[in-house]
Amino acid sequence: MKHFEVRHPMKLACLLLSACLWLLCGVAETAQLSAADAPRPNVVFLLTDDQRFDAMGCAGNPVVRTPHLDRLAAGGVLFRNSFATTSICATSRASFLCGQYARRHGVHDFRTPLKPETFANSYPMLLRKNGYKTAFVGKWGVGGELPRKEFDYWNGFAGQGRYFYPNDPLHMTQRIQNNVQGFLDTVDQQQPFCLAVSFKAAHVQDRAPQPFQPDPRYESLYDELTIAPLAKADPRHFAALPEFLRTSEGRVRWERRFATPEMYQKSVKDYYRLVTGIDRVVGAVVEQLQRQQLADNTVIIFTSDHGFFLGEYGLAGKWLMHEESIRTPLLVWDPRLPKEAKGTAREEMALNIDIAPTILDFAGIDIPRSMQGKSLLPLVRGEKVNWRQEWFYEHLFEHARIPKSEGVRTARWKYIRYIESEPVYEELYDLSQDPAELRNLAALAESRAQLEELRGRWRTLREELR
Repeated sequence: MKHFEVRHPMKLACLLLSACLWLLCGVAETAQLSAADAPRPNVVFLLTDDQRFDAMGCAGNPVVRTPHLDRLAAGGVLFRNSFATTSICATSRASFLCGQYARRHGVHDFRTPLKPETFANSYPMLLRKNGYKTAFVGKWGVGGELPRKEFDYWNGFAGQGRYFYPNDPLHMTQRIQNNVQGFLDTVDQQQPFCLAVSFKAAHVQDRAPQPFQPDPRYESLYDELTIAPLAKADPRHFAALPEFLRTSEGRVRWERRFATPEMYQKSVKDYYRLVTGIDRVVGAVVEQLQRQQLADNTVIIFTSDHGFFLGEYGLAGKWLMHEESIRTPLLVWDPRLPKEAKGTAREEMALNIDIAPTILDFAGIDIPRSMQGKSLLPLVRGEKVNWRQEWFYEHLFEHARIPKSEGVRTARWKYIRYIESEPVYEELYDLSQDPAELRNLAALAESRAQLEELRGRWRTLREELR
């Protein structure tokens, strides 16, 4: 061997290089086979109703108690800037299903269903087509017939539902928990599953004397506290609104829920009690997954259909493009993540239209071109990604007291346009200097260039996104 090395150095080098390449190829091939053979993850998608972005302890809320959600954040990824592209239940839920802006899927009200070809390319239908066991529990929220036969397990309901049904003391949140546990009892390690859980909470019970109706087990929770008054609820901010907003549905509902200090305390505490009830279900789901030895291969995604005004600007409800209305909680918990990716937070702007492609990406299924959202999976893994710098907002629901609006949101700027007001009413906010959105710059000469730029982006996006 020594004689060979001296006389044929180049030949030995070639042999060694070939051996190394062979070994590397073998390792790569083994890794590819291992990835291909790895079991596809289960997915649990938890969607709340009207839960604003800051209604979690892990989001910095000093009052609401959400220990189970906080644990998910501590072991997963918290998205600090998550938004609904349309802040109303039916439209946002349609966007979650198909990954599309409302301009494309066409659902602007509570009656219109998704078109058959759109629903066929929704995330649950594609998962089922690719071998997943699919389940839906809770509020469906989109028009048309309930798609009972399109899921392997169905326990959903149409419309708002009720927190309490006549002669039945069981709270809706507990009812949903029972149905979730019933489905999980049917799953095993042999087939991956996707479970979508759609809560009624923390939505109000419309036209009820008590708008927020928590489970009685929480009726005294937060009694010892006094909720601090909102700085943005100052009457001066309401007085600065245009007349069509001062008489809008948001003001009508404010009078039912927040008009007096006593009403404000009761409503906000009951709202938080409903959120704590949701948190308990999250804990029960995680516990059952662990008990059935499913937790190590189950991804949990937690978010809400949109935000909610708790009296800011003297308003209630949602619909408008202000942060309280459009910004949502978003947690992604994947036990398979490397240690350095767990307990992290991302600042990129995530959207409700991103959830469908994210779920498909987790499952290893090709994302259809019809989806306008982007998979969040690279961000969840901690990768550096060339991410969106702007997005389009739209709210075209027909209602006499809910003004139609569109706009553009960037990391720094927000442009709002009430498209049917006469004359057209615009708002412009520099969120870096005015995160509370209290100083409308639209009419100021020094902001003219920025206003024109965002007007241009609004015109372009409203056509491109069709």
